[in-house]
Amino acid sequence: MRVLRNATLFAALTILAACSDSAEGSYTLEAVTAPSPFHGIHGITVTKDGKILAGSVVGSAIYEIDRESGETSIFEPAPEGMADDLEEGPDGTLAWTAFLDGKVYARKPDGTLLTLADGLPGMNSLAWTDNGRLFATQVFLGDALYELDPSGENPPRKIMEGMGGLNGFDFGPDGKLYGPLWFKKQVARVDVDAGTLEVVAEGFATPAAANFNSKGELHLVDTEAGHVYRVNTETGEKTLLAEVDPAIDNLAFDDDDNLFITNMADNAVIAVDTKTGESKSIVSGPLAVAGDIAISEAAGTETLYVADLFSVRKIDLADMSVSEVARVWSSNIDYPMSISATGGRITVAALTAGAVQSFDDEEKPLALHHGFTTPADAIVLDDGSIVVSEYARGAIVRAAGNDLDDRSDLATGLEGPSMMMLDGKGGLYITERDGGGVSHVDLASGERSLVADGLSAPEGLDIAPDGQLVIAEVGEKRIISINPETGEKKIIASDLPIGFEGPDGAPALFIPTGVAIAANGDIYFSSDIDARIYRLKKG
Repeated sequence: MRVLRNATLFAALTILAACSDSAEGSYTLEAVTAPSPFHGIHGITVTKDGKILAGSVVGSAIYEIDRESGETSIFEPAPEGMADDLEEGPDGTLAWTAFLDGKVYARKPDGTLLTLADGLPGMNSLAWTDNGRLFATQVFLGDALYELDPSGENPPRKIMEGMGGLNGFDFGPDGKLYGPLWFKKQVARVDVDAGTLEVVAEGFATPAAANFNSKGELHLVDTEAGHVYRVNTETGEKTLLAEVDPAIDNLAFDDDDNLFITNMADNAVIAVDTKTGESKSIVSGPLAVAGDIAISEAAGTETLYVADLFSVRKIDLADMSVSEVARVWSSNIDYPMSISATGGRITVAALTAGAVQSFDDEEKPLALHHGFTTPADAIVLDDGSIVVSEYARGAIVRAAGNDLDDRSDLATGLEGPSMMMLDGKGGLYITERDGGGVSHVDLASGERSLVADGLSAPEGLDIAPDGQLVIAEVGEKRIISINPETGEKKIIASDLPIGFEGPDGAPALFIPTGVAIAANGDIYFSSDIDARIYRLKKG
């Protein structure tokens, strides 16, 4: 288990907060974790002038990274900057794939922005030939290879489909395209003119991307294993060069054959020495995305759990150390964005993956269940059943504890049901992000009553020691309290770094802002803008 000991520096970092005198008591805003450089990281490339560029899908931006200092800056901002993969062409044109938007963009050397493809969800990987031809694939939301017109004048031409997830790829010295087949655990060679494919290597865990160095040697990263390989394209022999933590996404060489890789879970750009196998992080973050949060108490120790999209992490509230519970590919989890802690067990929901999952008493992931409609939150009840808020469907679903596929509606007609909290009396409170309200639902009858309305995008909530509801009113960038008996509202803190805007077409509840209250009344919340955790310390 990897632990980041950053409590001394960052728990002591106090930021001026706009706290209202109308709230009960006063609060001081403190940063609990260090900021993170990205909102998730995927593709990487090194330009001819030596710039390291990395792309983020969730962050909808391309970043430039200083290889010496690790400092990052926005190279191509949102919304057009969404990039799962990116590469510079022979004439200096930078092209990239906007995975969720189903587009491929290109920025010409004179600054002109072109749209080379549209309406192709899952546009994932791309590569240029030496003479300026451009190719891209759909993966996960499709499975096809296209040739794109770099001028943007002609529509994409489909070459082939059903390859098995042709992911990050590169053209070799022989003019053929080489890349991993994600779902088949193989490396393939494609003749883009003949439209033929042949397997050249296999036996990988989950191969993610492949690139050639200047010597014509193919290198590949395996996201599940955390391995960097050199692959002989003639014999299929693979040589292990380096091992890092799983969740590698992509790789790139500079002109001097220095190798750089990205790691999604650690928000990291890592330099890898292909001769010694040594790796060095250029930049990373304690959290990747920072979604929903929840606090659990055991034996007098409080732990804050974070649904971090590419991992589940936890923070010991005694010393603010950050450690990892599970991460994608090395654990059987599926991009968790919401989390709850009840009865000593944590449960996660994956909004975009449609998945719900619980962990056992030792924090080991149990069976993963898909097929939920945009599950925003999930909570285990005392009888072992799980209630799930289905955001897009406007429903709360109860799933049987022994069979999560055995589901029935508990309540319907809600407007964007989001985060839930048990009231300890046989019911639960739930925020309705789209409707701007907070409701109470009886778990036995499904009867729903309105607690408060007139809110702007309420998301995370918890119950304070005095019984007040504490809610992240994301549309107003503030934390408020609500009296559940009277509906009276008070502002606790405002002008907070929450309210990151997702891409067009994504659920409005894109990165949930979580709220969790410690036994001493301190309020913790996740920042979807800074990708970090904050505390409102009660004075």
